[in-house]
Parts: sequence; C-alpha cells; structure tokens
Amino acid sequence: MRRVLVCGASLVCLGVALSACQREGEAKQPEVVRPVLSVVVKSQTLQVRGFAGKIEPRFETQLGFRTLGRIVRRDVSVGDQVSNGQEIAAIDPLALELAVQAAQANLSSTKAQLANAASTADRQKALLSQNSATEAVVDQAQQAYEAAVASVVRSEADLTKAREELGYAVLRSDFDGVVTSLQADVGQTVTAGQLVAVVARPDVREAVVDIPETVAGAITAGSKFGVSLQTDPTIQTAGVVREIAPQADEATRTRRTRITLQQPPEGFRLGTTVTAYLTTAADPRIRIPATAILDRDGKAFVWLIDEKQAAVSAREVKLEDRTHADAIVVSGLADGDRIATAGAHSLAEGQKIKMTDGNPL
Repeated sequence: MRRVLVCGASLVCLGVALSACQREGEAKQPEVVRPVLSVVVKSQTLQVRGFAGKIEPRFETQLGFRTLGRIVRRDVSVGDQVSNGQEIAAIDPLALELAVQAAQANLSSTKAQLANAASTADRQKALLSQNSATEAVVDQAQQAYEAAVASVVRSEADLTKAREELGYAVLRSDFDGVVTSLQADVGQTVTAGQLVAVVARPDVREAVVDIPETVAGAITAGSKFGVSLQTDPTIQTAGVVREIAPQADEATRTRRTRITLQQPPEGFRLGTTVTAYLTTAADPRIRIPATAILDRDGKAFVWLIDEKQAAVSAREVKLEDRTHADAIVVSGLADGDRIATAGAHSLAEGQKIKMTDGNPL
C-alpha cells in the first residue's frame, strides 16, 4: 500500500487559498439596494385643505297639489326649463268642476231668496204705514231679509272657494327655473301637500360641503373658499360661506356648509361634484408623517437621504405634538432635507437605496 504524506506547510497554504477564494466570492456579491418612499420636508406658512361637495341651488320649491286627486297630465321631465306660471301637472278636475256648479246653483237660490225677502220686507213696511200690519210682523220680515243677505254672502264665498280649488287642479311653477326632481306619475292619486315636483332656480348656485368639526370651528359666515370642478380642476371660481350648520352630524362629525358661488362658469351645473379649498395660516414648523419616525433607545430618528450617494443615515430629531398620523419637528431637520417615509425599521446606516419621489410636506 502506498502512503501519501502531506506536510504541514502544504495544509496551511491550502487553507489560505480557500479563505482567499471565499473572501473573493463574498466581495463579488452585489450590495442590496432597497427602494424607499421619500419626501422633501418643507415648512409652510399657508395650509390648503380640500373638501368634496356638490353644486345645489340656493332657492328651490317643493311643489304639490293642494287638494286630493288623480294625476291625468304631467307636462315636464327632469331637467326641463320652466317659466313662472308654467303648468307642471294636472289632476282630474271633474269633482272640483261639480263643486263649482253646485256653488253657483246655491248662489242663484240664495239670491232668489234675497229678492223675495226684500219684497216681503218692503210690503210689510207699506202695510205698517197704513196701519194694516204690526211692528212685530215688520221686524220679522226685516230679519228674514238680513238672513237672506247673509246667505248670499256665504254662497258667494263658497263659489269663490270652489273656483279657487278648481284652480288647484293645475300645478304651476312659482318662478323661472329647472325641474330637478319628479315624485309622481300620471295615473297616481296624490293627497293634498304630497310632493310631486321640485323646481330650482339655477341663477344662484351654492357649493354644499361637509367639513370636519375640527376644521369648521374656524369657519364663519363670510369665509372665502376656492371651488373647482372635480372633473376639470382648471375650471375654478370663488365662493363665500353663507351658512354653516350650528352643530355636527352625530354620525360623521361634520358640519354642513353652504358656499355661495360668485359668478360661476357654465361648467358649475346643478348636481356637479366639486372640491372646495380653504386656505388658512399654517404652523411654520416642519411636519413629518409618523411612518418616517424610528424610535430607538428612547430617542426619535429619521433616515436622512443623501441623494448623491443614494444612501441613508440616521438623524436624531426632537418632536412635538406627535400623533398616530404625524408629528412636528422642533429640531434636527431643515427645509430641503429629504427623508424616507416608509420602512424606517428595515433600513440600516449607510444602506443603499433607490429613491421614489413624493410630495413635499
């Protein structure tokens, strides 16, 4: 049997060679580059908040018949332009016409009774002058005449009322406007006061928005807003707060605010969705999102990004008014610094990163 002897020096050389190969392999491994979201911090003197809403008319009327009836005609549709006094709908007038005829007949009867009572009173007065009648009979005839006069007055009032109710058979617009809603169709029986149509005046339009209670406290009647279309933000106009709800909605904790538009463009049609912008003075200190904060050893840090080196380094900051959403930086950052806003706990000192631009704070 042949034995192979390996000297100690050879083993040492072999180990050194293997170690060198391992280090060379490790050196060739590419450094991990982590993509991060980032923003450039910037202090602000003005703060702009946007609130979604829609265009509504300031003046609108809910129309309904003033008497019971079945609708036999409806002459408009939603979106139609109507003029003052134009017919909207009509109910079957037969019963009302019969009531007018009955009132006319009753008036004719009471007028005949009045003529007879007047003749009787005059005759009794003539007989009294000839001592052929008593004063009691004359007084009775005079009372009958006065009662007949009252009956005629009542019958005339009944006829006027019947004719007025006949006019209720036709529903008319009270002003020039546009039909925004219809709630009854032909053939439907409606009660007095039941909603049939809604007519709005498009000449005075308002943006109606729901504003969070925390913001609405600083808004008063006369506060100014900018308003733009959501479909085309380049179409804008100005508005002034006319009315703000005195208390917040129990479910949403928002207050309904009505903003009167000043000379709105044609695109601000009724029902259009808009965004109302409120510009107020802002806290001049830098505000950063809570996701950018790294807590370590009882201190707060952010990852400052070196754009030239595409790397991050930890920067200690002092915070104030910290919430689950954001915090105010008292010291440690300056305008123009770029920081990572996500993945703060997965980064390391000197980590190579791939930046993703964000909106300035």
